[in-house]
Amino acid sequence: MRAKITYAVTAAVLVIYFVLVGSRGVMLIQAGTALTVTFGVAVLILPVIGLWFLWKNTEFVRKANRLAAELDAEGGLPVDELKRTAGGRIDRDSADEVFAKRKAETEAAPDDWRSWFRLAVAYHDARDTPRARKAMQRAITLRETAR
Repeated sequence: MRAKITYAVTAAVLVIYFVLVGSRGVMLIQAGTALTVTFGVAVLILPVIGLWFLWKNTEFVRKANRLAAELDAEGGLPVDELKRTAGGRIDRDSADEVFAKRKAETEAAPDDWRSWFRLAVAYHDARDTPRARKAMQRAITLRETAR
């Protein structure tokens, strides 16, 4: 729940920032000189890109959460079998062992979105966020095409 609140607060702050930056872009355009109009248009592009990025990330999180809920209802969420250090951090060797299992599971069933979901979790536990995101995107794509 704390992660959802943090995400919502961050998104709200970003939207406020985009509105402020956008208003500055409009002010520059209203000044009417070639230079200020050029800068105004350039400044307006930044919030558009930011809003698009925020929207895409929000959609990704929403879809991943939907998959997690569906997998939980089936009883298929990965069990936390990771060893942890005294400080609570995941032991790297333990994460690598679980990752090897999840990778083998995914290689055995490459068209199963559930195995890709579990692989994404294993990548995340191994602190490989880019690959975790790609694996989760693959799980989302497979689930959407299966419907």
